[in-house]
Amino acid sequence: MLTINADDWGWSKETTDAALSCYTQGRITSVSAMVFMGDSERAAMLAAKHGIPTGLHLNFTQRFTNCAYPSSLQQHHESIRRFLKLGKYAVAFYNPLLRESFRIVYDAQYEEFHRVYGHSPSHIDGHQHMHLCANMLLDPLIPSGERVRRSFSFRPGERKFVNRAYRKFVDRRLAQRYRLTDFFFCLYDCLQRQQIARVIELSESANVEIMTHPIRSIEYRFLMGEEWNDQTGSFRDVSYVSREHQPQNQSTPGITTNRS
Repeated sequence: MLTINADDWGWSKETTDAALSCYTQGRITSVSAMVFMGDSERAAMLAAKHGIPTGLHLNFTQRFTNCAYPSSLQQHHESIRRFLKLGKYAVAFYNPLLRESFRIVYDAQYEEFHRVYGHSPSHIDGHQHMHLCANMLLDPLIPSGERVRRSFSFRPGERKFVNRAYRKFVDRRLAQRYRLTDFFFCLYDCLQRQQIARVIELSESANVEIMTHPIRSIEYRFLMGEEWNDQTGSFRDVSYVSREHQPQNQSTPGITTNRS
């Protein structure tokens, strides 16, 4: 089963409209929405109008662009943002001084999603994958049983041992509490490495999510092109809402369940 999920829904009008075009043409199956952003309110109305399965795209690194949020939230969000922007390894370090800030910012975004969409998110992931940062993993703020995005999937040898070991730890931690897909890929990376056919074939026997950003012209052109339509036409595309979960961590030659 194949889920094609567009990230950053609601970030801006252009981002929302690009994903909406793909959804109405049957090229993606769901979106992940940002709240407190410039197009968040309109995006919620569009999702309701078109019946788009929508998850929460947690944002810990981009400044909120919609002014309708408490100033106290901004202070907590900015503290987290500064910490996570210290370097690429900040994500792996637990910051006890930000424990309360993470709780406040997570709760505020979840509650705002519920307010503007009128229901709970179909799934939860993170902008720049920061839902996988150490503070979110070790202080599991996301309730147990939610559908949560896993780490990237990779071929053996694609990344160094330490990287693979860390990603394996992350996925094991996630699997203890949440419902995950079997594999997760980025459309842009798949296009660069010419791996689309392999990933689609994998979805015949496993639950696969492909993340896309239709605002990128290369991804938008591919999604709206005949090649993508032909490749996915014979497969069952599902959203997180309709996904029927199969056992995780299936043994598939040449693929493991972590990649970065």
